Amino acid sequence: MEYDGVSSVQSLRALSALLSTPEEEEEEEDCGRGRTCAGLGPGHIGPQAKKDEEAPTANVKRSTKDIWSEEEVAEGSQYDDLDDPRPQPKFEIILKQRVGTEDLFLGLSRKDPSSMCCEAMLVKIKLPDTKATDVILDVKETFLHLQTPQYKLGLHLPHPVHTQEGTARFYSEREELEVTLSMNRPLDFINMQ
Repeated sequence: MEYDGVSSVQSLRALSALLSTPEEEEEEEDCGRGRTCAGLGPGHIGPQAKKDEEAPTANVKRSTKDIWSEEEVAEGSQYDDLDDPRPQPKFEIILKQRVGTEDLFLGLSRKDPSSMCCEAMLVKIKLPDTKATDVILDVKETFLHLQTPQYKLGLHLPHPVHTQEGTARFYSEREELEVTLSMNRPLDFINMQ
């Protein structure tokens, strides 16, 4: 098929010669001689990356003998003891909000039922046959550790908490420990208004 006296194959070759660079022409000649050539892919779009640059590593001061960095180890893992035969007590986690009538009826404070609008976390732990003096409680930002002579609990908390702003009460008639922890949320200054 010819258009105005020029064949379509000739026009494609002429167009290819106009658009290609001298390096590409040399590569095409090498491919024509029987050498293997890799085709162009999405990585060839844009400026070529410099090969002598190394990607920066996140942990530059890593010792060769360390297996994990401190950031990689989950908080509370030092309390894991697989040889401890004590059972885990029953517990319940309840998230608490301060809701007033303006929130309930008018919706003026932008609060919703999600956990991001909660101010505190209540952890109820059933401890039958336990006295308040036998309880050892340790609270970290994301971990609660409780020990008694009969029970042991290592609980990863669903949200970070303020470790110094909590209260614990033991109700001997119900044989239950209630730990109230103030939540440490990323946007407290907005959510608390």
